[in-house]
Amino acid sequence: MTNQTTQRVKVSAESFYQEQYSQPEALQYVHAYRIRIENQGRLPVQLLSRTWEVIESTGERRHVEGEGVVGKQPVILPGDSYEYNSWIQFATPFGAMEGSYVMYRRDDDGVENYFEVEVPRFLHIVPAILN
Repeated sequence: MTNQTTQRVKVSAESFYQEQYSQPEALQYVHAYRIRIENQGRLPVQLLSRTWEVIESTGERRHVEGEGVVGKQPVILPGDSYEYNSWIQFATPFGAMEGSYVMYRRDDDGVENYFEVEVPRFLHIVPAILN
């Protein structure tokens, strides 16, 4: 598991190879991943959008953007966390993802702040290639 904290928002990422959905002979390697977002600050934050950079082991990159995560724009209260699962398909047995979330927070004095929270690079590896 990898994690990184930006402006008191901690993001942890973990990947799980999905052998039952993968077809290596067709160059389809499917991985599930779990993201946990923890609000370590004293004010609520809301996740508005995401940006991903998907990197194949060949160096090929895909850029993915969208609103929210898995169809939601969660509000995370101080001390709470939000966790979601999703999946990604690679054409190679090794890949990586990294990116960021745009978050929103209203300060005590009513000032609205939009800020970017980094998602650390995390790896997607077919376990058999580690042996």
